[in-house]
Amino acid sequence: MADFDQELDARGLNCPLPILRAKKALNSIDSGKILKILSTDPGSVKDFEAFAKQTGNELLSSATVADEFHFFLKKS
Repeated sequence: MADFDQELDARGLNCPLPILRAKKALNSIDSGKILKILSTDPGSVKDFEAFAKQTGNELLSSATVADEFHFFLKKS
């Protein structure tokens, strides 16, 4: 997925910081916009799935690229 409105670099951060930073970034964008998150925390895969369900934001995709995890969240 290449189209996104804002990118959050959470590489090098461990739980819960990627989620907390994503929440803050989502608060700064309009509904319907897409946030791309880059993370190196393996736990972030499950964390972002749960975060999307709890917040109502849509997890459009998640992928592993080399040693990184890329997530695309659409703000509800």
